[in-house]
Amino acid sequence: MAMFHTGILVLTSPISLIPSRIAPVLAATAKIVKDTLYVHLHPGLGFTGNYVQTKPAFIAANHEVSQLLTNLYTKSSHVCSHLDVRVVLSNVKNHTSTQQPFSSVQILSEPPEVVLTDYRIIDVNQSNLYMQCLEKYTLGCYTCKPNLRAIFLPAGIHDLDSASCSDMEDSSLCESIPIYSDVVLGGTFDRLHSAHKILLSMSCLLTGKRLLIGVADGDLLKSKVLKELIEPYQQRVEKLRKFLLDVNPAIQYDLVPLRDPYGPAITDPNINCIVVSDETQKGAEAVNRKRRENALQELAIHRICIIKDAHHTKDEEEKISSSTLRKRLLGSLLVPPKKNLKIAPAPYVIGLTGCMGSGKTSVRQYLQKMGATTIDADQLGHETYKPGGAAYHRIIQKFGQGKAICVVDAAVLLEAGWIDMVHEVWLLLMPEEEALKRIVSRDKLSENEAKKRLASQWSDAQRLRYANVVLCTLWEPDITEKQVQKAWQLLQKRRPFLTS
Repeated sequence: MAMFHTGILVLTSPISLIPSRIAPVLAATAKIVKDTLYVHLHPGLGFTGNYVQTKPAFIAANHEVSQLLTNLYTKSSHVCSHLDVRVVLSNVKNHTSTQQPFSSVQILSEPPEVVLTDYRIIDVNQSNLYMQCLEKYTLGCYTCKPNLRAIFLPAGIHDLDSASCSDMEDSSLCESIPIYSDVVLGGTFDRLHSAHKILLSMSCLLTGKRLLIGVADGDLLKSKVLKELIEPYQQRVEKLRKFLLDVNPAIQYDLVPLRDPYGPAITDPNINCIVVSDETQKGAEAVNRKRRENALQELAIHRICIIKDAHHTKDEEEKISSSTLRKRLLGSLLVPPKKNLKIAPAPYVIGLTGCMGSGKTSVRQYLQKMGATTIDADQLGHETYKPGGAAYHRIIQKFGQGKAICVVDAAVLLEAGWIDMVHEVWLLLMPEEEALKRIVSRDKLSENEAKKRLASQWSDAQRLRYANVVLCTLWEPDITEKQVQKAWQLLQKRRPFLTS
């Protein structure tokens, strides 16, 4: 079946049944859509003869819907983690309204090319008519690509219809979610993932007017794992804004930089609710203490449970987190290498660089064990670190042996201007505090002397602009070796195309 970049999934099952069948629905959808998937809820939507409900009805924003959002985003991270899933909440309201949902067509940041549904076709002779009805229904709600195509998912997704949900008879699920005029939350929001989407979607349901979001920046990022790989502030804000406007464009969104643990949450008198995760509950309590000191009303605290990552390894956090996603980038190709016409295509040359104490020697040894020929450029003399120097000629001479892959271990590869003599740059990242400890221990230097040595080299942030692959030796040696194995295996897959 043809693959589409963007699609919209119209779920017509009762809300109580969706959790029991959403996994196979998402699995079937992932075979058709490969990038962005919007999810539209309309339980009970029907196509009978020439009749179709052209406008969706309101869905009560109760605890059952809240559980559905958590379930759907969690299952999407398990079943189709490559898809950017966004559940539209424009017709989910926590108050009654006389206005029809989608009174005008909602503009989506990624207009869908295909509409899919879990609707069960009873009369196959009416399939074409049903598809036309589904297309008309979707076009009445959203901006879509021209020639929108409708697809009904396979009948097998309904196999769990009779499955019972333990929560189905829980009357508390019918209770409405409280509504607050102004809601606040904060976070880094790096590489927007399912746990973020649950937090943001629940905040949208709680908000009657304005949602204020503090996006961490500056000093708040210093202690983050692999902070150099955190997306730039403006990029994170843009992704957040697109997601929020897709989910519910009726809310006022204020996105502001957060450079301390409190931000506007302790000074804005209009805010009346703060949304947090399990692990940031104490932060919300600290906000309320500050608000009391400022003679402001305390905030209602709405807590979201931590979401477990079904794909985590023993070396990773159990929860879905941005730090885990950044760690998974290690060893992968971040930026495709540009063709270097200044050197021969073979042998293929890897420039291995990083600050002092970053672990270049251990990584070079792993690569040597895997079959690469390696050169420790530091042993060739620091005074010759420039193109045309003695070290440069010795390296060129050694490359002439015809080895398939050569690795140049050079701390000042980039500073010396050697980038034109390598095909790829592999960078070892290391927090400055850890690098200092290693240098002091290894070279028997004072901390001040070690700091001076580090200060004489480029920062990791400067090096990262030139890196194709990033590694980190901050953890146990076996974790480093796994990163190197991953990088080596991916190199083998792409190298034939690069050298041809």
